[in-house]
Amino acid sequence: MFKEKNPEAAKIRVTLYGSLAATGKGHLTDQAIIKGAAPIPVEIIWRADIVPEFHTNGMFYEALDEGGKVTDTWTIYSVGGGLLANEETHDNVEEVYEFSHISEILDYIEKEGLTFWEYVEQREGPEIWDYLAKMWEIMQATIEEGLHTDGVMQGGLHLRRKARQYFVRASSFKPSLQSRALVIAYALATAERNAVGGHIVTAPTCGSAGVLPAVLYHLKKNHLFSEKSILKAMATAGLFANVIKTHASVSGAEVGCQGEVGSACVMAAVAANQLFGGSPQQIEYAAEMAMEHNLGLTCDPMCGLVQIPCIERNAMAALRALDINIYAMMSDGKHLISFDKVVRTMNLTGKDLPSLYKETAMGGLALLTDEDKK
Repeated sequence: MFKEKNPEAAKIRVTLYGSLAATGKGHLTDQAIIKGAAPIPVEIIWRADIVPEFHTNGMFYEALDEGGKVTDTWTIYSVGGGLLANEETHDNVEEVYEFSHISEILDYIEKEGLTFWEYVEQREGPEIWDYLAKMWEIMQATIEEGLHTDGVMQGGLHLRRKARQYFVRASSFKPSLQSRALVIAYALATAERNAVGGHIVTAPTCGSAGVLPAVLYHLKKNHLFSEKSILKAMATAGLFANVIKTHASVSGAEVGCQGEVGSACVMAAVAANQLFGGSPQQIEYAAEMAMEHNLGLTCDPMCGLVQIPCIERNAMAALRALDINIYAMMSDGKHLISFDKVVRTMNLTGKDLPSLYKETAMGGLALLTDEDKK
């Protein structure tokens, strides 16, 4: 966007702040910026010591002419889930939903006799299905590619990919264990591809992208749900994630991993519950449990990489989502804590978390040194 505005710039200088600087190399942020600005050369300045008040993931762009004079500037923030924002504008996204709380949506669909996915179609229009079909196609391709790829992941931790190994081992398990083992392999496949900069779908973020695809792929392969049913489940999953993003955050830099893997667990749990015939009340209950039992989850990646604990965490959240689905299906959907309330709680918990535990790579597991690892 900045290059298009300044096509004649001799050089672009980008200063990265806060957690965006602390984890930027691990997230390949510098490589993304360099490729996005090509063929204009880029200078990257890392300032993890400066945390902007608006959002910790801050970027300051400068366009320079041949003489080194600054001709244009732009301050922008990466606020999670692929969205950009600053003090003046917040991504100019058209508002298509008149309700932003699940309680309001539940009241509306009950009155109208609708399901969650029908409400999404009503507000988004029929074109939503082409979009979701494309996302599902990429999710499946990502898993299938990840299941057949070996090697050590870049970044310095010398971690080998495990998805292929787990996939092969799962084939020798008894059916009662095999399906759960395969879910682990599917989640690892996507998370590992993300860790090396592969092609993935943010669901809702890059670091938590393995959860929803793993659950949906498992349900397709093991329970033979149709493509159409899976797309409807994705629509419901996206609706719940939008509520989280509206009233809390899906940014690990802002609220910790509860906003990333916690939100992904919500998406997978509601998708599974809908596929198995859950009522709107049971779906809402599944969402509430998925977020409630991820409250306080920290974001403390070692070396600023999306590898430890992120990759395993995707697999665990996928399994948890399936267990939550069973629990919700056994209930009548009635419970004391609403999804809306637990989302507000997550937001407050995220604000209370020390910054060390919010994607700064400076607290928790991220404190492990090379000596500790030995």
